This record gives sequence, structure tokens and C-alpha cells, in this order.
Amino acid sequence: MDFSLTQDQQNIREAVLNVCSQFDDDFWLACDNEARFPLEFHKTMAEAGWLGIAMDESVGGAGLGITEAALMMQAVAESGGGMTAASSIHGPVFSMQPVALFGTAEQQQRMIPPILSGQDKMCFAVTEPNVGLDTTKIKTRAVKEAGGYRVNGEKIWISVAQNANKMMLLARTTPIDQVEKKTQGLSLFFTDLDREKIDVKLIHKMGRHGVDSNMLFIEDLWIPEEDLIGKEGDGFKIILHGLNPERILLAAEAMGLGRIAIKKAAQYANERVVFDRPIGMNQGIQHPLAKCWAQLEAANLMVMKAATMFDKGLDCGVEANAGKYLAAEAGFEACHTAMLTLGGMGYAQEYHIERYLREVIIPRTAPVSQHMILNFLAEKVLNLPKSY
Repeated sequence: MDFSLTQDQQNIREAVLNVCSQFDDDFWLACDNEARFPLEFHKTMAEAGWLGIAMDESVGGAGLGITEAALMMQAVAESGGGMTAASSIHGPVFSMQPVALFGTAEQQQRMIPPILSGQDKMCFAVTEPNVGLDTTKIKTRAVKEAGGYRVNGEKIWISVAQNANKMMLLARTTPIDQVEKKTQGLSLFFTDLDREKIDVKLIHKMGRHGVDSNMLFIEDLWIPEEDLIGKEGDGFKIILHGLNPERILLAAEAMGLGRIAIKKAAQYANERVVFDRPIGMNQGIQHPLAKCWAQLEAANLMVMKAATMFDKGLDCGVEANAGKYLAAEAGFEACHTAMLTLGGMGYAQEYHIERYLREVIIPRTAPVSQHMILNFLAEKVLNLPKSY
């Protein structure tokens, strides 16, 4: 049982941090204040080949695993870029897995390389208003016609849609009252985001302003048959393969945010002098920060365990959800404690802690709430009755 990184994994972490060092705190603060997508960062990471870290070499990827992807995303957030940096490249890192696993050879070669190179930008369009986590109840309808599908519906909380030209779309191809199981009749497409047929409306939100969140209003969108991923009706089964990797990556990002917050707070505590002594000498400052460090590192072990299990082809649903829960809670506590350490200056933008606190709420909420994870763990680990 070895908990240390391999030399290759350590090299990945250091190389990513080196790339990220080109983008300082002021860059990320400007992206947030101006609600500006970090195109320069996205381009730099794409050109360096990092977007394809978990994709097969045959489509331009590095052929590595989710473990390495998690280390990369953790380093991206930890560099100070937080969720703005991570979310700008999050989609390409894991969202093309459905094409890699279920797409035809033609689709893989046509769809994946332009995303990894940065030529195309994508969004992941699954969530809908009034549906929440009950994905089988989505209302977006794809009606089969000669040569393709006609799509109408709405999506919500779709990241990067302001900048994307491609989208991964889940829609119902068979009405729910015509299938034996509610998980049947959903189909997955990777297609053009046609702005003549899709009205993209920005959602003004609390944080991560540099990466947009949106509502999509889809009216008579035409999707050619060759953009269907896998078999018609298998969309729900296909997206299930991406749930655990997504949780692992979000957890790694929360870890990164927690680490940079504690680092900055400890630095401030060493430099800030009150009553003729640095405040870092006070145990009332030391203990909360030390506790946060311990919680972050403990959470990291569960996250990396889940990633390692996934890469070995083992069932890691419990570990991925537990890791996401622990990392999000520890990340949030770390950012909040960092703000308290800085006192009033923790509320000031120039110290960046307030940005971390606003952004760490994202992995605490998405893609599944902490309460739903506890429901899942209670059922799967403790054998308690399903509560939803």
C-alpha cells in the first residue's frame, strides 16, 4: 500500500503548476470582475496537450488515467485559478468520454481531436428546469425524422455555452410513458450548438463569473443521425459511465481551492503583526488552519483511492461519492477559515480569499448535493432503505 505519487505523477503536477504560473492572481481576478472567459489559459493548456490527458493516444490524447487527470485539475485550482480555471477546461478532460467509449471510430476521429486541440469548445447539456437530479424526467424531446432528429426543449446551468460551438446533449427520443423502464428512451448526441436554433441566456450568479452558466432554449434544432452517440435510447446508460469521473475531478478541484486558501492564510498569519507579534503565533489562528490542512489531506486520500479504483476498472461509486463529499466539505471549511484568518481583509478582492470562498460552493453543490451523497452512502454502505 503506497500513498505517494509516482515520479511521473509528480512530474505531471509540477509541469501543470509551471504552466499555470503564467497566469497570476490578477489575471483570475480580472476574469471574474469582467466576466471574461479565460481564453488565453484554455489555449495554453490545449497547446501543451493537457486537455487530452485522459483520452486515448489514437485521438490525440496522452492515454493516461483519471488519477492523472485529477492531479492535473487539483494543481490547476491550487495554482490560484480556482474553479474559473478548472471549469474552463473541465469539459474536454472528461465530457468526451462518451464518444471515446461508445462512439464509432469515425466519430472519435471527427469529434475528439478538435476539442483537445482547442479548435472547438464544448458544453454539456443535460440538466433541465424543474427536473433537478431526476434525469429520467427530462422534457427535451428529439423526434426521429429522415436522416436525423428534430429537437425542442430547455436546459439550465449549462457552462461555457456562451463560448462553445459544440454540445453534448441528452434528450428523450421515446416518451417516458412508452418505455418499460424510465431510464430507457434517452439518447445522447454530440453536435453543433446552432445559435439560430438555440437561444443562450446568461445566468447571473454568485461566483465563477469568468466561466458562464446559461439557460438554453432549443427550438427545432436539427441533429443529423451521424451525431448520435451509441444506440438510440441508451443515453442514460452511457452518461452513467461519466458520473464517477466527474465526482472525482470536482473533488480534486475543491481540494486545490482548499490548499491555496490555507497557503495564503498561513502566509498572511506570518506577516500580519498585531500586539507586537505575528497573529500566526496565536493558537486561535494556528489550530483552525492546522485542522483544515488535516481534513484536506484526509479527503485527498479518498479522492485518489476512488481515482485509482476507476483506472483499474473497479466499481468506485461509494469511494467517488465519499471523496466528493469529504473534499467539498474540507475545501469549503478551508476557504471559510482562511477568510476568518484574514479578518476584514479576507473580504477584500485584492487578497483573493473571497473569490475562493464564492467558488468553492460550486463543488459543494454540483454535480450532486452533499445531502444526496449521504442518501447514496446510507443506502449502499449501511444498507438503509432508499429515501428518494
